[in-house]
Amino acid sequence: MIHRRHLVLLALSASAAHADTLYKCTDPAGHTTYTNQKAEAKNCVILSQDKPVSTFAAPPARPRASTPTPESFPKVSSETQKGRDSDRRRILEEELAAERRALDEAKRTLAEQEAVREGGERNYQKYLDRIKPLQDGVQLHERNVDALQKELANQK
Repeated sequence: MIHRRHLVLLALSASAAHADTLYKCTDPAGHTTYTNQKAEAKNCVILSQDKPVSTFAAPPARPRASTPTPESFPKVSSETQKGRDSDRRRILEEELAAERRALDEAKRTLAEQEAVREGGERNYQKYLDRIKPLQDGVQLHERNVDALQKELANQK
């Protein structure tokens, strides 16, 4: 059996979907019905009535006026900025070189350990458990190298 609350929610959602009027109707036996079609019932009261939706469009947004930089704002000369940019590029290149060395070392260590089968690793899962951190290290260094290369490519 459907509760009246559910009927109201169902009627309201139907009303919103069809943009109709919602009626609460009572029959001679005292049963309450909610409908969006008044012709089917008697003794009806309007609960809600949808209004047509306006097609009014908002005016286009005006571009905001740019705020001038305050006189007290610190300024950097173009030479100083060029020096900072070159320092940043040098630091990134040094980090990239160090990360590439770390990647080469991680790959070498992984290759060495993949070739070794320890006595307690009769179960293949033990071998995988030992190798997994080394594989993760290689992947980490590869991601770092990629990120540094992208950062250097974005430099002016």
